[in-house]
Amino acid sequence: MTLEEKGLIIPPPVLATYPQMVSHAIQQWPNVMAATHWDLYNNTKVDGADFYVGKNEIGHIHLDGTVHLATTNELRIPLLKNNLAQKFPYSGEYEGWVLFKITTKSDAEQAIWLFQLNYERLMGLSIETLLSKINNHSIK
Repeated sequence: MTLEEKGLIIPPPVLATYPQMVSHAIQQWPNVMAATHWDLYNNTKVDGADFYVGKNEIGHIHLDGTVHLATTNELRIPLLKNNLAQKFPYSGEYEGWVLFKITTKSDAEQAIWLFQLNYERLMGLSIETLLSKINNHSIK
């Protein structure tokens, strides 16, 4: 779904402490567009923050601190295998997605790493380099 299809494009809301740390970090990266993430069933109800590079979604953070990362199957499978993210509960068009819950400062650091991995994918970093990063990453 494109950013325009999600609803009115306005700046993202301020999130709780640790999710906001992640949001702030992502917004500092070149070419990132941040906007309000609207409820899937009500595009007038705020539900978090979206992050895009051009027309491509990096992912979003819900108000409850849940991260939905819009990755690919090539990255999803090793992220799950290495316990760096959790399985996305929905299938179909969201097949390559993963999720992660932010509740602590350590979770925030892990979420930034996950977003950065996907950001680097969208910026053209090779799949081999990304897979190497996944295989060499350990959770703090």
